[in-house]
Amino acid sequence: MLQYKTIALIATTIVAGSLTALNGPKPKLKAPAETSVSKLVNYKVNAEQSKLTWLAKKVTGEHSGTINVTSGSLALDNKVLKGGSFELDTKTIAVTDLTDKETNAKLLGHLKSADFFAVDKFDKATFNITSAQSTGAGTYNVKGKLTIKGITNEITFPATVKQDGNKVTANAKIIIDRTKYDIKFRSKSFFENLGDKTIYDDFELNVQLVANN
Repeated sequence: MLQYKTIALIATTIVAGSLTALNGPKPKLKAPAETSVSKLVNYKVNAEQSKLTWLAKKVTGEHSGTINVTSGSLALDNKVLKGGSFELDTKTIAVTDLTDKETNAKLLGHLKSADFFAVDKFDKATFNITSAQSTGAGTYNVKGKLTIKGITNEITFPATVKQDGNKVTANAKIIIDRTKYDIKFRSKSFFENLGDKTIYDDFELNVQLVANN
């Protein structure tokens, strides 16, 4: 009889343990990871606060000046640059390194002529971002299409973009081969024996865009 009671007790213990395991507290399920919500915001470029300067070099020196930014936009998603564009008024090109009025006017007239930007026929230059790859905190490798004198080429350049509240500031140094836009005057790539009259093909644009929401 004692042996029977012992076996019954062991069986009861096993069944009770099994029920406890089945009905006991269930493991907590992990909450799904939070996903960032897309929040694409377009910021309008402030033409008065934005600035573009240019620098062109030749064998015997260099010249610099400005061009007015007329419009544009920058698109950001959670403070990350996603797109944008800007437009320039080529008729506003100015020379800032020559203080002599006559010399300044002569160079400016030449820059506005068909030898360079042909501003009477092509009064606008535009740039449109096609991609912006992040390279660090607020830094990007920007790719896009630049149109000068009605000719469009794809260019790539580094840029920094900073957002402070509803204000976005973008800065970039863009190196451009002028000959790709039919600006070949005194280019050694197309003319021989220029000597010290050579004007280098590459020129530089330093762009600062200020945009607000």
